[in-house]
Amino acid sequence: MLIFETVLALLLGASVLSAIAKRMGIPYPTLLALTGALVAFIPGAPRLDLPPDLILALFVAPVLMDAAYDTSLRDLRNNWSPILWLVLVAVGFTTIAVAFTARQIIPDLSWAAAIALGALLSPPDAVAALAVLRHVNPPHRIRKILEGESLLNDASALLIYKLAIGAVAVGAFSVTDALPTFALVVVGSVVAGWILGHLPAMLLHRIEDAPTSIIFQFVTTFAVWIAAERLGLSGVVTIVVFGLTTARRTSYPMPARLRLASFAIWESATVVLNILAFTLIGLQIRPIFETLGSAERWRSIGAALVILAVVIAVRFVWVLIYDGLMRLRIRVFGSRSAWPSKSPTGKGALVVAWSGMRGIVTLGAALALPLSFPHRDFILLTAFVVVLGTLVIQGLTLRPLLVFLRLPKDELVENEITLAREAALRASIASLDNDGSPAAQRLKLEYAGALSQTKRGLNPHDTSDNMLRRQALAVARGTIDDLRRTGVIGDDAYRFVEEELDRLELSTEPAQSA
Repeated sequence: MLIFETVLALLLGASVLSAIAKRMGIPYPTLLALTGALVAFIPGAPRLDLPPDLILALFVAPVLMDAAYDTSLRDLRNNWSPILWLVLVAVGFTTIAVAFTARQIIPDLSWAAAIALGALLSPPDAVAALAVLRHVNPPHRIRKILEGESLLNDASALLIYKLAIGAVAVGAFSVTDALPTFALVVVGSVVAGWILGHLPAMLLHRIEDAPTSIIFQFVTTFAVWIAAERLGLSGVVTIVVFGLTTARRTSYPMPARLRLASFAIWESATVVLNILAFTLIGLQIRPIFETLGSAERWRSIGAALVILAVVIAVRFVWVLIYDGLMRLRIRVFGSRSAWPSKSPTGKGALVVAWSGMRGIVTLGAALALPLSFPHRDFILLTAFVVVLGTLVIQGLTLRPLLVFLRLPKDELVENEITLAREAALRASIASLDNDGSPAAQRLKLEYAGALSQTKRGLNPHDTSDNMLRRQALAVARGTIDDLRRTGVIGDDAYRFVEEELDRLELSTEPAQSA
């Protein structure tokens, strides 16, 4: 019962922290990490242990699925060069640099264990960076590079991580032996993810109620991960490809009311998973400290801080080197930019370099290490120090950096929204041309007014008609409240009419931007 009460208290506290973080314009994972560190030292705080093989599936699979579903394939293609170099080269450099540093600090740490540490520390988490970027509207290219990097970095880093854990089990790590296995696992995972991604579309359009649809989505996500792991494939790569494929196959047949409910619940689930991941590792920091002597404790913290500095420095140096090489290439060979959507800039490179906060994937991978893994406590402590350090140092300074750099406002998405609205409204009007009924004529007038608003760069939902509708709906809600309060209608009738009014209200309001 104590554990259940603790989890409830943590979720409540995290909700308050998220609201505070949003008001202050800082990434909520930063406050969660600080809270996790404080929770670790609460007297009598329970230690919540989960089986290591469950942790990655529980914490990483839904988060990756959510990120993959929201990823734009077009933007990945447009920014393939910087994303690819961050995913492959930056991950590789970080892994090697951390492994080398860790072995200098702990000589008896094997190369395989050191590489596992470097791999789990190498993938940045875009959740924290994007929480800040939303407040300042940076160039679209920077957002998409960070989103694409975060999604694919997890795949490349965790593949290395899994190979390194396997090498620890057999007692040796050979690059030449690992490369063929690496390639086979990647290809097999991509194929499996693509094939499995076509299955949900065949079933989702047959599901008509929101609870069943959402349960089906979560069960399918976990099932794909588990199936990939059982087949010896990469659950990470399979889930990423599965999410990208599913997003292209299921958005149209899914009814709007199911889609809106799904988005809200997936967003809530990823927030809860972040809360629990930070809390779980936080609760294990104190027992680790208690097993260490005073001198060893400070030595371990010092080693973790050195590795934190290496993680930050490697990304910073590599991004600036890459940016310089690409601009040199443009100067020598012409305007074929490595970033087709917009030429690279030094300011943009600084933002990308400083957006390397670590998060849930690093924590989940650290917690998933087998209990008998060599130097597991040190790796767990280092993972938490790196996550906490990057979230505090970079997370709290990223917004001031963006303000200082004064990056130009990017209106690409706004322009594309206008284009899509105009096309959709024109198609709707054209579909009514052969219908002479009064209802069709009223709809045509309404759509024409919305099209006129859109052409002037205004939101079609901000018309005077919709404002009047919202005022009328407010009065209607008050009326049915009075009917229920006086006993004229019961709750069944009240909820039915309330849902009708909710749907009408949704049709008068603009969508919330991500």
